[in-house]
Amino acid sequence: MHTHPNARLTALGRERLVRRHIDDAVPLAELASQAGISLRTAYKWLARFRSGGVTALVDRRSVRRTQRRTLDPQQQQQARTLRHERCTMRRIAKDLTAPLSTVGRWLKAIGLGRLRNLEPKEPVRRYQWAQPGDMIHVDTKQLARFERIGHRITGDRRQGCSPGAGYEKAHVAVDDATRLAYVEVLPDEQKATTVGFLVRAVSWFNSQGITCRRVLSDNGSAYRSKQWRQACTVLGLKAKRTRAYRPQTNGKAERFIKTLQAEWAYAMPFTSSEERKLWLPRYLAIYNGRRCHMALAGSTPFQQLNRLRVTE
Repeated sequence: MHTHPNARLTALGRERLVRRHIDDAVPLAELASQAGISLRTAYKWLARFRSGGVTALVDRRSVRRTQRRTLDPQQQQQARTLRHERCTMRRIAKDLTAPLSTVGRWLKAIGLGRLRNLEPKEPVRRYQWAQPGDMIHVDTKQLARFERIGHRITGDRRQGCSPGAGYEKAHVAVDDATRLAYVEVLPDEQKATTVGFLVRAVSWFNSQGITCRRVLSDNGSAYRSKQWRQACTVLGLKAKRTRAYRPQTNGKAERFIKTLQAEWAYAMPFTSSEERKLWLPRYLAIYNGRRCHMALAGSTPFQQLNRLRVTE
C-alpha cells in the first residue's frame, strides 16, 4: 500500500510514535509536536493501533467500502415493463424487493426517471416567412397598473399594492421575417381598441418599408369579430388564427412578450405604471436597432430588414 504523498509519517513512523507513548509514557502532545502533526492526528493513529494493531496504521484506500447495489437483467426488464405501465418508482421497488434508490438510479440512467418521458415528444416545428410583411404576429398581454413600486421589486405585497388601480393591455405586433416589433399599451382589448391598434401597427410597418400581407392572432373574441375581419379586408391583410390550445403557432409573439416583460415591464423599479409606459419607446428602439437576436444569427431586426431588402 502506498503512503499518501502529503503524509508527515510513514506506517513505521506512526508505529514508533504510538509505541513511545505506550511503552515510554511520553505525552502524546509532545510526540505530535516533534513529528509535525496535530494532536488530533496523533490520537487518530493511537486509536487505530489499539483497535487493529500495526496493520491499521497503513493508509486506507479512498474507494467506497461498500459497492452500490444494481438490478440484475431480469429485474431490469421487469422494472422497464412496470415503468411503461406508468407505475411509480416506489411501486416498482416494492414489486422487485429492491431499494428505492437503486430503482430510481437505474430508471434515471435509461431515461425513464420521469413519467412524462414515456410519452413521445412532438417534434419541434420551426418556420419563418421569406419576406418582411408576409406574416405579422399579434397578441396582447395584461399588465397591472400601479402607483408605487410593486411587490415584484419590494417582495412585500402589503407595501407594494395599489388598490383599485386596475389593469392595462400591452398590444404587440411582430414581423415574422425580421422580428421587428411594434407595441402599444392600451386601456383594454375590446374590438375597437384592437382594430385601432392593427391600423396603427400596419401604418408603422409601412413607414419602415414593409408591406403587410397576412396577420396571425389567437382566438380571442376581438380577433374573431366582424370588425377585425373588415379591418383586415380594408388593409389588404389575410386574417389567420391559431388552432385552439396551440399558442406555439403564434410563438414569435408569445416569446417577444416574455422578452418584453423581462427587459422592460419588470426590468426596473418604476414608481408608477405611467413612468413604465414612458420607457416603452426607448426600449423598442433598443430592441429593434441594437439588441442582437439569436434567431437572426446575431443581427438586429433592422439589420435583418436591410439584408432582406437587398436580396429582393
